[in-house]
Amino acid sequence: MTRKPSALDATPQAYGARRRILNLTAAILFAGAATDAAAQPTVIAALGDSLVQGYGLPEAEGFVPQLQAWLAANGAPEVTVLNAGVSGDTTAGGLARVDWTLTDEVDAVIVALGGNDLLRGIDPAETRRNLDGILAAIAARGLPVLLAGLPAPDNYGAEYRDAFDAIYPDLAAAHGAMLFGNFLAGIGGRDLAAARPLMQPDGVHPNAEGVAAVVAAIGPSVLELVTAAQED
Repeated sequence: MTRKPSALDATPQAYGARRRILNLTAAILFAGAATDAAAQPTVIAALGDSLVQGYGLPEAEGFVPQLQAWLAANGAPEVTVLNAGVSGDTTAGGLARVDWTLTDEVDAVIVALGGNDLLRGIDPAETRRNLDGILAAIAARGLPVLLAGLPAPDNYGAEYRDAFDAIYPDLAAAHGAMLFGNFLAGIGGRDLAAARPLMQPDGVHPNAEGVAAVVAAIGPSVLELVTAAQED
């Protein structure tokens, strides 16, 4: 009776060939997995109000699309910026939605809230509590954060102005957050009257050129945020 070939009949050369094939297959799979991991973008959620959302502008001219284009042109093409801006949102609104903003894909956060608190004359102590809660929620996820402040106008009086202006540096220090002192620094900072050519007719929101100036000013800080996210 003819005996069927078994694995014991394989030659050393055959075993060597099989090993080489298995090793090559494993290497290809590993390289593919590494490539997929490297291809994953760094995702930044921009949590803010109408200044982030892009109020009054075509979608492509808002803060988030312009920031993403600036990052790509300045060495960070692998970054995706999520528009988590809601027009009219206060810091209380931001606190209410921060948890569902922090999805698993988010690697870092920009917090740019407080403008509507100023417009409504909200007590700085309440604004502080809300921003503190937002930063605590982000810290609980272990995510790096860039806190972008806004200076209070002088018409509320020196006491209100000083209390509001202290919120952002105090909280950034308390939570180990990066700080960009004035979101609107690129268009004149506190003196919005001087920035009129870069503003929409409402005098509150930047036009497309103004957004470009805002992005150019805050962009380097966002690059630092990207670096921090990629090092985690």
